[in-house]
Amino acid sequence: MVMGSLTESTELAIIGAGPGGYVAAIRAADLGKEVVIIEENAKLGGVCLRAGCIPSKALINAVDLMEMAREAKRMGLTYEEPKVDLDALRTWTNSIVDGLVGGIAGLLKRRGIEVIKGTARFKNNRALMIEGADVSELEFKDCIIATGSDINILPPQDDLPVWRSAEALKLPEIPESMIVVGGGYIGLEMGLVYAGLGSRITVVEFSPRLLSGADFDLVEVVTKHCEKKFEAIMYDSKVVGMDKTSAGYLVKVDHKGATRQIETAQVLIAIGRTPKTGDLRLQNTRIVPDKHGFLHVNPEGRTDEPHIFAIGDVTPGPMLAHKASREGKVVAEVIAEHHSEFDNRAIPAVVFTDPELAWTGLTEREANENGIKVNIGRFPLRALGRARTMGRTDGFVKVISEPDTNLVLGVGMVGPHVSELISEATLALEMGATLEDLKVTIHPHPTISEAIMEAAEVAAGEPIHISPPTKA
Repeated sequence: MVMGSLTESTELAIIGAGPGGYVAAIRAADLGKEVVIIEENAKLGGVCLRAGCIPSKALINAVDLMEMAREAKRMGLTYEEPKVDLDALRTWTNSIVDGLVGGIAGLLKRRGIEVIKGTARFKNNRALMIEGADVSELEFKDCIIATGSDINILPPQDDLPVWRSAEALKLPEIPESMIVVGGGYIGLEMGLVYAGLGSRITVVEFSPRLLSGADFDLVEVVTKHCEKKFEAIMYDSKVVGMDKTSAGYLVKVDHKGATRQIETAQVLIAIGRTPKTGDLRLQNTRIVPDKHGFLHVNPEGRTDEPHIFAIGDVTPGPMLAHKASREGKVVAEVIAEHHSEFDNRAIPAVVFTDPELAWTGLTEREANENGIKVNIGRFPLRALGRARTMGRTDGFVKVISEPDTNLVLGVGMVGPHVSELISEATLALEMGATLEDLKVTIHPHPTISEAIMEAAEVAAGEPIHISPPTKA
């Protein structure tokens, strides 16, 4: 890497221009701070925008439209079999990303935020060394680490041209067959995209079930759909070897203690992410990452160096863009000497499978593991008018509450559009809502959102549209 010769100084240096970094920069600039962002990638926006959340949802939407066209036969509507123009699909997806990247650049420019394209590392606790830019050193009063995370790598394939999510999202081809290593949200989302485009998908999952972080009853609905779309799902399995062949790959899988060899045209690795902190030279500061590479922070986002903050994937907790953005606003306000801290009660999680799955707050699994007594009300979508009009009755909403006070502790849901619906549940948790609040809030009819009200009524023992529990 080339190093420049210039030395600059700034009030606030931010390493990384992802959904945490650029949001923190904008908020800090609006509060009167002089801000410089250092970003090593040519495009702003972070992995989420460039090669994650945004392009994946564009492809998921395209595949959903294809599926809707096929399923319309049940409603008396017939179309020709959809055809995929890969070049046009790539162009459309790239245009979305480029438009959003350009929008971020414009927002930063209008606020006078300097962007340095290069790689930043700590020289000491008051200065950064920068490679690949005209500025070689940046002195700062405060600093925010927002470097995000990297995709985990499997030892058997670290030198092979297999796909990670970034490669898969570029749509280089539609392989005849593909093994997806990992049954988490990335693996399932991308697996369903390529299954919809025509690939035969086999999922290899280390755990005994998919989406191990979510409640089993929610996951079960998604699993049934995946079992119809995928050629196979191998639970309790791991990849133990991989060789390149003329036709693709020969993959060795340890499946419940027995080794199987599977031929496939392509392999997609989707086994989680690791915080990107190993190359920051944190040893030149007092900041010590934990054994997994995470940086522990207080509610204000401060690390062991009080003037150096950390947000997003480099800190403990779910690796989610919306968490990083909220943390970015908090630390910007703290740096501007406003009273602020990350005190959110709930961080919503969404899996953009078909059907979608979402949850927020306390899960039933967490309640069971920690011996927390809860009251649970479930409402099936098959009893909901809007779901029936859509032909999408697989799924349900459940509300988890505290038995004595009826305080809402968590909400889980699986079904159409729940990625949008989960925000109401998260707001209810932030506001300290009770079952009564959800029950008496008028929900428009007919909508999927009514399922939250209905589930609250079930939890309160006052169901309207399903049968009441049998009395002793």
